[in-house]
This record gives sequence, structure tokens and C-alpha cells, in this order.
Amino acid sequence: MSKIKELQAEFQAVFVGRGTQLLDSFLPLLIFLAANLLFGTNVALWAALGVATLLAAYRIFQRQNLVYALGGLGGVVLAAVFVKLNNSAAGFFLPGLISGAITVILCVVSVALNRPVVAWSSFIARRWPLKWYWHPKVLPAYNEVTIMWAVAFAARLALEYWLYQRQAVGALGAIKIFLGWPYTILLLIVSYLYGVWRLGQLHGPSVEEFITDQAPPWEGQKRGF
Repeated sequence: MSKIKELQAEFQAVFVGRGTQLLDSFLPLLIFLAANLLFGTNVALWAALGVATLLAAYRIFQRQNLVYALGGLGGVVLAAVFVKLNNSAAGFFLPGLISGAITVILCVVSVALNRPVVAWSSFIARRWPLKWYWHPKVLPAYNEVTIMWAVAFAARLALEYWLYQRQAVGALGAIKIFLGWPYTILLLIVSYLYGVWRLGQLHGPSVEEFITDQAPPWEGQKRGF
């Protein structure tokens, strides 16, 4: 139970304020899928754009974060452009394929440069000393978790691309929903549990021990990744 509570506390901080982002991502997609099935691609596009516009207007009216307010609308507009360019409803999912490919490439390149994406993500979220992440008894854990991310995102990308090639709009929508945030959250949980365990195996300094320049042997990082 203590580990479950630890995970809850860690991810509560990560996902605070993300409820609006989840809604703005999924509602236009659901509207597009339903309208495409019932009325065709053109109606589906206008319906998704209309919902995304209303959500953005509501966020702005409520003076919420502009990234959340306009991010969903921008994504739907871009998807609509790809639908028109492709002359196919499957084009709605092309921006996601492109961003997925970029994510995989960034993960691989960052590990090759020994500056893993997961370390940068943790640094941005937690503001721990950047040099701590590059410590030789800390860095391998972040490299390994970044490789895990690359494999997980590459597997999802391969499935999405296979469906995209077959113009399987309904299946692409299902994958987008079930292998979207739920898949990402599961990956983050596995990453956290493995990362904390791996830091223990490496016997490196904790963040506090690094900041205070304590000499080994170190107690190590017991919580947080």
C-alpha cells in the first residue's frame, strides 16, 4: 500500500491540471469518429472543429492556460489540413503519427548522446540539479528508461502506421483512445518503479547527497525519479 500511495502522490503532481487537456484531446476525436461514421468526412471535420473551437473559447473565457485552450484547437486544425491534403479521413491521424515518430527519434538520439530524454523530462518537472542526472551512477537508469520509452512508442507507432496504410479509421480511433493517455500513464508507472529500483542497484548518490556533496557510500535515491 505504501508504494501505491507513493505512486499516487508522484503522479498527482505530474497530472494536476491535465483534466482539461485530456478532454480537449479526446472530445473532438470522439465527435469526428461518430460524425464520420454517420455523415461522412466533411461533416465530421466541421463537427470536430466546432467542438474544438467551443472548448477553446470556454478555456479562454475561464482564463485558463492558453496552452490548454489553444493546443486542442490547433491539433484539430492541423488534422483537418491533413485530411484535405490526403483526401481521406485517415489523414486526421497523420499529425499523431508524425509526432510519434519525432518522439521515438528524440529518445534514440538522446541516448546516443548520453543525455536521455527522460532525464530532461524529470529535470523540467522536478528542478533537481541537472548535473545529478549525468552522474555515472545515476545516468544509466535514465538511459535505460529512455530506451524503454523508445521501444514502447515505436511499437505503438508501428501499429498506428499499419492501420493508417489500410485506412482503418475506426481502428485508428480506438488505438488513439486506448493507447493514448492510458498507455502513457502505464508506461510512466513502469518507468518510475523500474527507475527507482535501478537507482538503488547503481548505488549512486541521492539528490540531497549530491547537493550536499556527501562522500560514498551513499544511501541513494529512495523516492522520485
